[in-house]
Amino acid sequence: MVVTIRIGASRRPNGAPPDASMGRAGWLFAILQQLGGMVRLSGLTLRHTFKRPFEIDLWVEQLYQLGVRSLTITNVTLLFTGMVLAIQTAYSLAAYGGKSFVGDIVALSVVRELGPVLAALMVAGRVGAGITAELGSMAVTEQVDALRALAANPVRKLVVPRVGALVLTLPLLTILADTIALFGGLLMALFEIGQSRAYYMSHVLGALTITDVVSGVGKTVFFAFFIGVIACYNGINTRGGADGVGKATTNTVVVSSISVIISDFFLTKMFLLVL
Repeated sequence: MVVTIRIGASRRPNGAPPDASMGRAGWLFAILQQLGGMVRLSGLTLRHTFKRPFEIDLWVEQLYQLGVRSLTITNVTLLFTGMVLAIQTAYSLAAYGGKSFVGDIVALSVVRELGPVLAALMVAGRVGAGITAELGSMAVTEQVDALRALAANPVRKLVVPRVGALVLTLPLLTILADTIALFGGLLMALFEIGQSRAYYMSHVLGALTITDVVSGVGKTVFFAFFIGVIACYNGINTRGGADGVGKATTNTVVVSSISVIISDFFLTKMFLLVL
C-alpha cells in the first residue's frame, strides 16, 4: 500500500509562518495541522519499523551518517562542558567548603541532565537539519513522488531507517559523551583544583547510581524519536524549491530543539516517579 504523508499537512511552503491575516485562529489551525501530521507520521513509522523485509543496507548507511559522523560534535561539546562545570563548581563553592564535591556535582549534572540534553541539541542541529535538507531536496525535485509512483513506501524507505538509526545511536553517543565530560572534569580536578585522580573518581562513582544512568540515557531514546520524526516530516512536506528547503531546515532545528527542552522536563518528572 502506498502511503501519502501529505494528508493533513499544511498547504503553505513548509517552515513558512502563517500569514498575519490568518489571525489567531489561523495560527492555531496551522500549528494543529503540523502537530497532527507529525503524530500520524509517528504512528506510520512505528507500524513499518518491524515489517519485513528489513532494509539492512539503508539502516547501516544511516547508522554511519547519523551516528558515527556525530561523534566529534557531541564529544567536543561535552568535554568542555565537563571542564567548565568542574571549574565553576570549585570556585563557586570554595567559600562554603564545597571543593571536595566537584566530582559528585559534575557526575550527577552531566549524567542526569547536561549530557542527554546537550547531545540531543547538537544532534538536532547537525542531523535534524541534514535530514530535512536531504528529504526536502528530494521532495522539491519530485523524487518522493517518484517513489510513490514505483509503489514504494516513502515511510519505509526514507523515514524508518533515519528515525531508527537516531534512536539506536543517540543513547550510545550520550554514554560516550558523558564519559568524555567526566574526563574533562578530571582534567580540571587534577590541574586546576589540585585533587588526585583517585579522590575525584571515588566521588564520581560514589555519587552515581544505576538509576541516574538509566534516567539520563532513557531520555535520549525519546529525544531521538522526536528529532527524527520532526526532521522527516518537515523534509518530506517541503514545498517551494530551494527557499522552501531553507525554511524547512530552520523550522526543524527550532522545533526539535524546543521539543527536546520541553520534553526533558516531563521525562525528568516521569523517571523520578518510575525509578
